[in-house]
Amino acid sequence: MTARVLTAKVGLDGHDRGVKVVSRALRDAGVEVIYAGLRQTPEMVVEAAIQEDVDAIGVSLHSGAHMTLIPRILELLKERNATDIVVFGGGIIPQDDARELKKLGVVEIFGPGTSLKSIIDFVNKGFKAA
Repeated sequence: MTARVLTAKVGLDGHDRGVKVVSRALRDAGVEVIYAGLRQTPEMVVEAAIQEDVDAIGVSLHSGAHMTLIPRILELLKERNATDIVVFGGGIIPQDDARELKKLGVVEIFGPGTSLKSIIDFVNKGFKAA
């Protein structure tokens, strides 16, 4: 079964090169990718994920708002009874914050320098953390 992944830039962050590169790499590896685009709210991301019946949400953040926006996505998924949708992230997220986000339910955080192969393998192996 082919994975379906929604990727998005949440918040006011306009740096979208990384998420586009990851989205294209996943697509080229056979993953069905829905790119939601820039400046998405957590509400918009969760609604799109449910409507598109995705397996996972990949959130990219460079704005420093990750400790507000990603927990809000997790909260909304819980409210919508959609906790079966896996959440993973990437971008500029300090290691301490990445550990805290994982405690909250984020499956994996991919920081700068992560190989595209690592992200593709994560998705193709059923969203299992390394």
